[in-house]
Amino acid sequence: MALDPQLLEILACPDTHHAPLTHDADAQTLTCTECGRIFEIRDDIPVLLLDEARQPDSGPAAESES
Repeated sequence: MALDPQLLEILACPDTHHAPLTHDADAQTLTCTECGRIFEIRDDIPVLLLDEARQPDSGPAAESES
């Protein structure tokens, strides 16, 4: 089951800027249009917790720069 389009319209980043989120159905993620945080969708439920969000630069390339 996919996320309801009406739900996607009202979802926003839980950070203080409350920016809109873009949906990637293939990756099952929502991405903030302002800060770039990536929120997973688990069992068709968006997990909009800042502590569980991935940073956009947290990929393998970013880890090798440390």
